[in-house]
Amino acid sequence: MPKLSNLSYKNQRILIIILFSLVPVALLLTFSYLPVFKMFQYSFTSWDGLSKDMEYVGFENYKTIFSKPEYFAVFKVSLYYFFATFVQMGLALYFATILSFNVRAKNWFKGILFFPTLLNGVAIGFIFLFFFKPEGTLNTILDLLGLGALQQKWLLNPNLINISLATASVWRYMGMNFIIFLGAISSIGSDIYEASEIDGANRWHQFLHIIIPSIKRILQLNLILAISGAIGVFEIPYVMTGGSNGSGTFVIQTVDVAFKYSKLGLASAMAVVLLIIVILVTILQRVLIKEEK
Repeated sequence: MPKLSNLSYKNQRILIIILFSLVPVALLLTFSYLPVFKMFQYSFTSWDGLSKDMEYVGFENYKTIFSKPEYFAVFKVSLYYFFATFVQMGLALYFATILSFNVRAKNWFKGILFFPTLLNGVAIGFIFLFFFKPEGTLNTILDLLGLGALQQKWLLNPNLINISLATASVWRYMGMNFIIFLGAISSIGSDIYEASEIDGANRWHQFLHIIIPSIKRILQLNLILAISGAIGVFEIPYVMTGGSNGSGTFVIQTVDVAFKYSKLGLASAMAVVLLIIVILVTILQRVLIKEEK
């Protein structure tokens, strides 16, 4: 191997880049691409996850998924999280816009809004599990406010359970969207606001004609990430309900098929289908929201 001092500056740069890239590329291949490759491989087998032998079954797992409606029926639960993403993004954009201007104690409010993002998903699940219990925080607050008639068994009522879980999801992820929006809005030059004020623009006009056009790309990116997340939601419903009482998602169903019923081959096929759906949704959004030249 030639000494570093004998190499030209250009070759030294190339060598340093390669050396520093070896570890992250190796980790990426080991923990990302290799598992995906194995997942595709397992999806064509009837492997139970324990035996050494893997019987090749071709496309039988995929035929099972698409021939039995119960595997796709759970996607209707994702609609609750899909609509919750718009609430989540709306609130995040609202608070980011307000706190981008001079507001008292705005750093304190930023910390409060971002705090849920720092919590573990399992911890948030347990927090809201006690929050929505019949004798929990929400019903207690309603009782104190004289609204006892509105008390419900939030996680036992099939008509309310998914709304309750989607609300917990909004609380958890709003902080991340808030920070992204706040960073994008803060990058807008103050001279643009000053010029608009001279022309008689109020805050609403500034929001509509300055802020929204300036962060359009960030809005599109957050929308893609939010919708993809709504399709693959897992942590909060799994911790709070385990997918019972009509709250099961496609990912929870996949986990149950793999580890409860020991059908890892079928579960791998379900994971592949979910991956393809997310990719198609992302491509569709990119086509519908064309980039301006």
